[in-house]
Amino acid sequence: MENKINDIGAILRENEYPGRGIIIGKSTDGKKAVFAYFIMGRSENSRNRVFVERGSDLVIHPFVASKVEDPSLIIYSPVRVCGKKTIVTNGDQTDTICDCLGNGGSFENALETRCFEPDEPNYTPRVSGLLDFENGYSYKLSILKSADTAGSGCNRFTFSYHPVDGVGHFIHTYASNGKPIPSFFGEPELVEVGNSIDEYTKLIWDNLSGENKVSLYVRFIEIESGSFESRMINKNA
Repeated sequence: MENKINDIGAILRENEYPGRGIIIGKSTDGKKAVFAYFIMGRSENSRNRVFVERGSDLVIHPFVASKVEDPSLIIYSPVRVCGKKTIVTNGDQTDTICDCLGNGGSFENALETRCFEPDEPNYTPRVSGLLDFENGYSYKLSILKSADTAGSGCNRFTFSYHPVDGVGHFIHTYASNGKPIPSFFGEPELVEVGNSIDEYTKLIWDNLSGENKVSLYVRFIEIESGSFESRMINKNA
């Protein structure tokens, strides 16, 4: 039996810097697949970003292009729809996963070729999610993290879920703020998911640290039809 289902607002309020986070689950009425993705930043380079929708995909653009110092770890496509699967990640492994699936591989196969981010001394984990509509609806979450404080190797963890009405799982890059920033550990956190996309978007955004939050994207997908609605908030409006 898993632990109690937590209030995502309370979890976020208690963590000044969860970093980048993915929530995947199912609406209370059981009709919609739900995911949310947010990014945060402590440096000017990390905060200089906005989400931009491009069809069914999501991309990150610099808010002020002239201020970009290093685009390699901050500019990527966090959301892509690949056939009957939707990918959401905190880096360019979105493309790795989508390409691998297109060539007959799996979510796990793709991530075996990737590792945590090379941002010593933090070695930021790569977190990834897969919403699979091939046969109904199921989802997976993954984290690739450093085996030690020296970044000597990569540990890979994948969690596969049977969706439950009103329940989601939350994974994020950092356990808390710090120098260096401690990585997320343990299993993804069990959280509540409601029926209203507007209420859920507000709940997440309002409880992220005001100083560090950058952008949030939430999507509710009709499991039967595949149609979806989304909400996007950029601090750099």
